[in-house]
Amino acid sequence: MKNTVRLASLALLFTVPAFADEAKWVSLFNGKDLTGWTIKIAKRPLGENFANTFRVEDGILKVNYDGYEKFDQQYGHLFTNIAYSHYILRMEYRFTGKMMADAPNYVNLNSGVMLHAQSPQSMRFDQGFPASLEMQFLADEGKGQRQTGNLCTPGTHVEIDGKLVTQHIVKSSAPTFPAEEWVRAEVEVHGNEMIIHRVNGVEVLRYQRPQLDPTNNNAPATDLLEAGGNLMLHYGHIALQAEGQPVWFRKIELKSLEKK
Repeated sequence: MKNTVRLASLALLFTVPAFADEAKWVSLFNGKDLTGWTIKIAKRPLGENFANTFRVEDGILKVNYDGYEKFDQQYGHLFTNIAYSHYILRMEYRFTGKMMADAPNYVNLNSGVMLHAQSPQSMRFDQGFPASLEMQFLADEGKGQRQTGNLCTPGTHVEIDGKLVTQHIVKSSAPTFPAEEWVRAEVEVHGNEMIIHRVNGVEVLRYQRPQLDPTNNNAPATDLLEAGGNLMLHYGHIALQAEGQPVWFRKIELKSLEKK
């Protein structure tokens, strides 16, 4: 009897921290509507959910283009209303359907989540992408090797091992998965110090010192700098991408790493 009680006590000792850790996670998506988020679609007014691009069905946040006659470079993003600095973000994504016929070829089975993004209010009316750091989501096209969890840098640069990286895409070490498969993506963000990408629980990329690209005029890094913004990115909004390919998101959760 004593051994049974002791084992039960030990089990409780080791399970409580796990429950305590889960309690720190906050859902950014309520599974019912887009409360807490702001939409900005290129060539559309701030807040307009053109053709019901972003919708919630069966507890899933879906990007869909069944209301479009043509894509016409109407890249969209769904921004958190709050900007974040130190946190872990986790979610699951899954591709479905076909890309818009008039979208660029790279859009095929392609989406992502933007980090340290400028606010949607600061974007130009026809701007395609916010100045940000994108954790890129890709699926297997059946055309050879391809990675998911890459970094894309619209209007930004990063450093890796102390060296400035100015290329637009930095590849991760993660393979892609079938389009219809749910994939777990996680990103750990430490302000301006370090950002780590993980796919299905495995680290696939890390980089440091995210910063605006002062020479970039396509994403308005120059606009932000001229308005008094910092070159170094310490915080920003989180944004889910809609760039012409239907995609689903679920279990969008955040754990703050801010020191109290």
